[in-house]
Amino acid sequence: MEETQKQETRATLSTGRGGIVGVKAGMTQVYAANGNSLAVTVVELKPNYVTQVKKSEKEGYSAVQIGMLPKKASRVNSPEGGHFKKSGVPGFYVSQEIRVENDKAIETLSEGQILTADFLKEGDYVDVQAVSKGKGFQGTMKKYHYHGGNKTHGASVNHRSIGSIGMRADPGKVFKGKKMPGHMGHVKVSILNLKVVKVDSEKGIILLHGSVPGPKSGIVTIRKAVKEV
Repeated sequence: MEETQKQETRATLSTGRGGIVGVKAGMTQVYAANGNSLAVTVVELKPNYVTQVKKSEKEGYSAVQIGMLPKKASRVNSPEGGHFKKSGVPGFYVSQEIRVENDKAIETLSEGQILTADFLKEGDYVDVQAVSKGKGFQGTMKKYHYHGGNKTHGASVNHRSIGSIGMRADPGKVFKGKKMPGHMGHVKVSILNLKVVKVDSEKGIILLHGSVPGPKSGIVTIRKAVKEV
């Protein structure tokens, strides 16, 4: 009974930049008071369970670990079960850590609490982090916007080729970091200073002006903007 009540206790990272993790639900448009149409990204706020509170005295830095999207007990292995036991939930599909300035920012938090987005309000600016869409193996024209080779004057089957990547005698090698074909996308991307258009705690959604990296159902971390707008 105590564990159930503990899970329902809500808290927020109200000091510093705050922090919450959500799921990208897609994009839509809303209308501002002046009639302008705004393209917004809808971020759905799933329950963010506090699974561990890290303090500088023990761990060497201050942070709060968050679990989202609970797992069934049958899908949790022994190490996960032991780590997440204090939160009152067997395990999570998503586990993230948000670092804070000092222990004071997390002194009121304890395992099992659910974080809310109360640190945000309409008009605030936030930084978001998400994993971009994976594009697989791509050539340099798509990956780095190379213009490609000649389309005429005897050019054949090399219209999209990379071209020369080095010399023979000097330097006699390909320099590290040369832009080459390869894997594209599926990397962590940060977008700074997105404006909060609306925060609806009842429906559990946040509307952000602009686009957010990643596909629908991607995991999005939201924190207050680190730079002044």
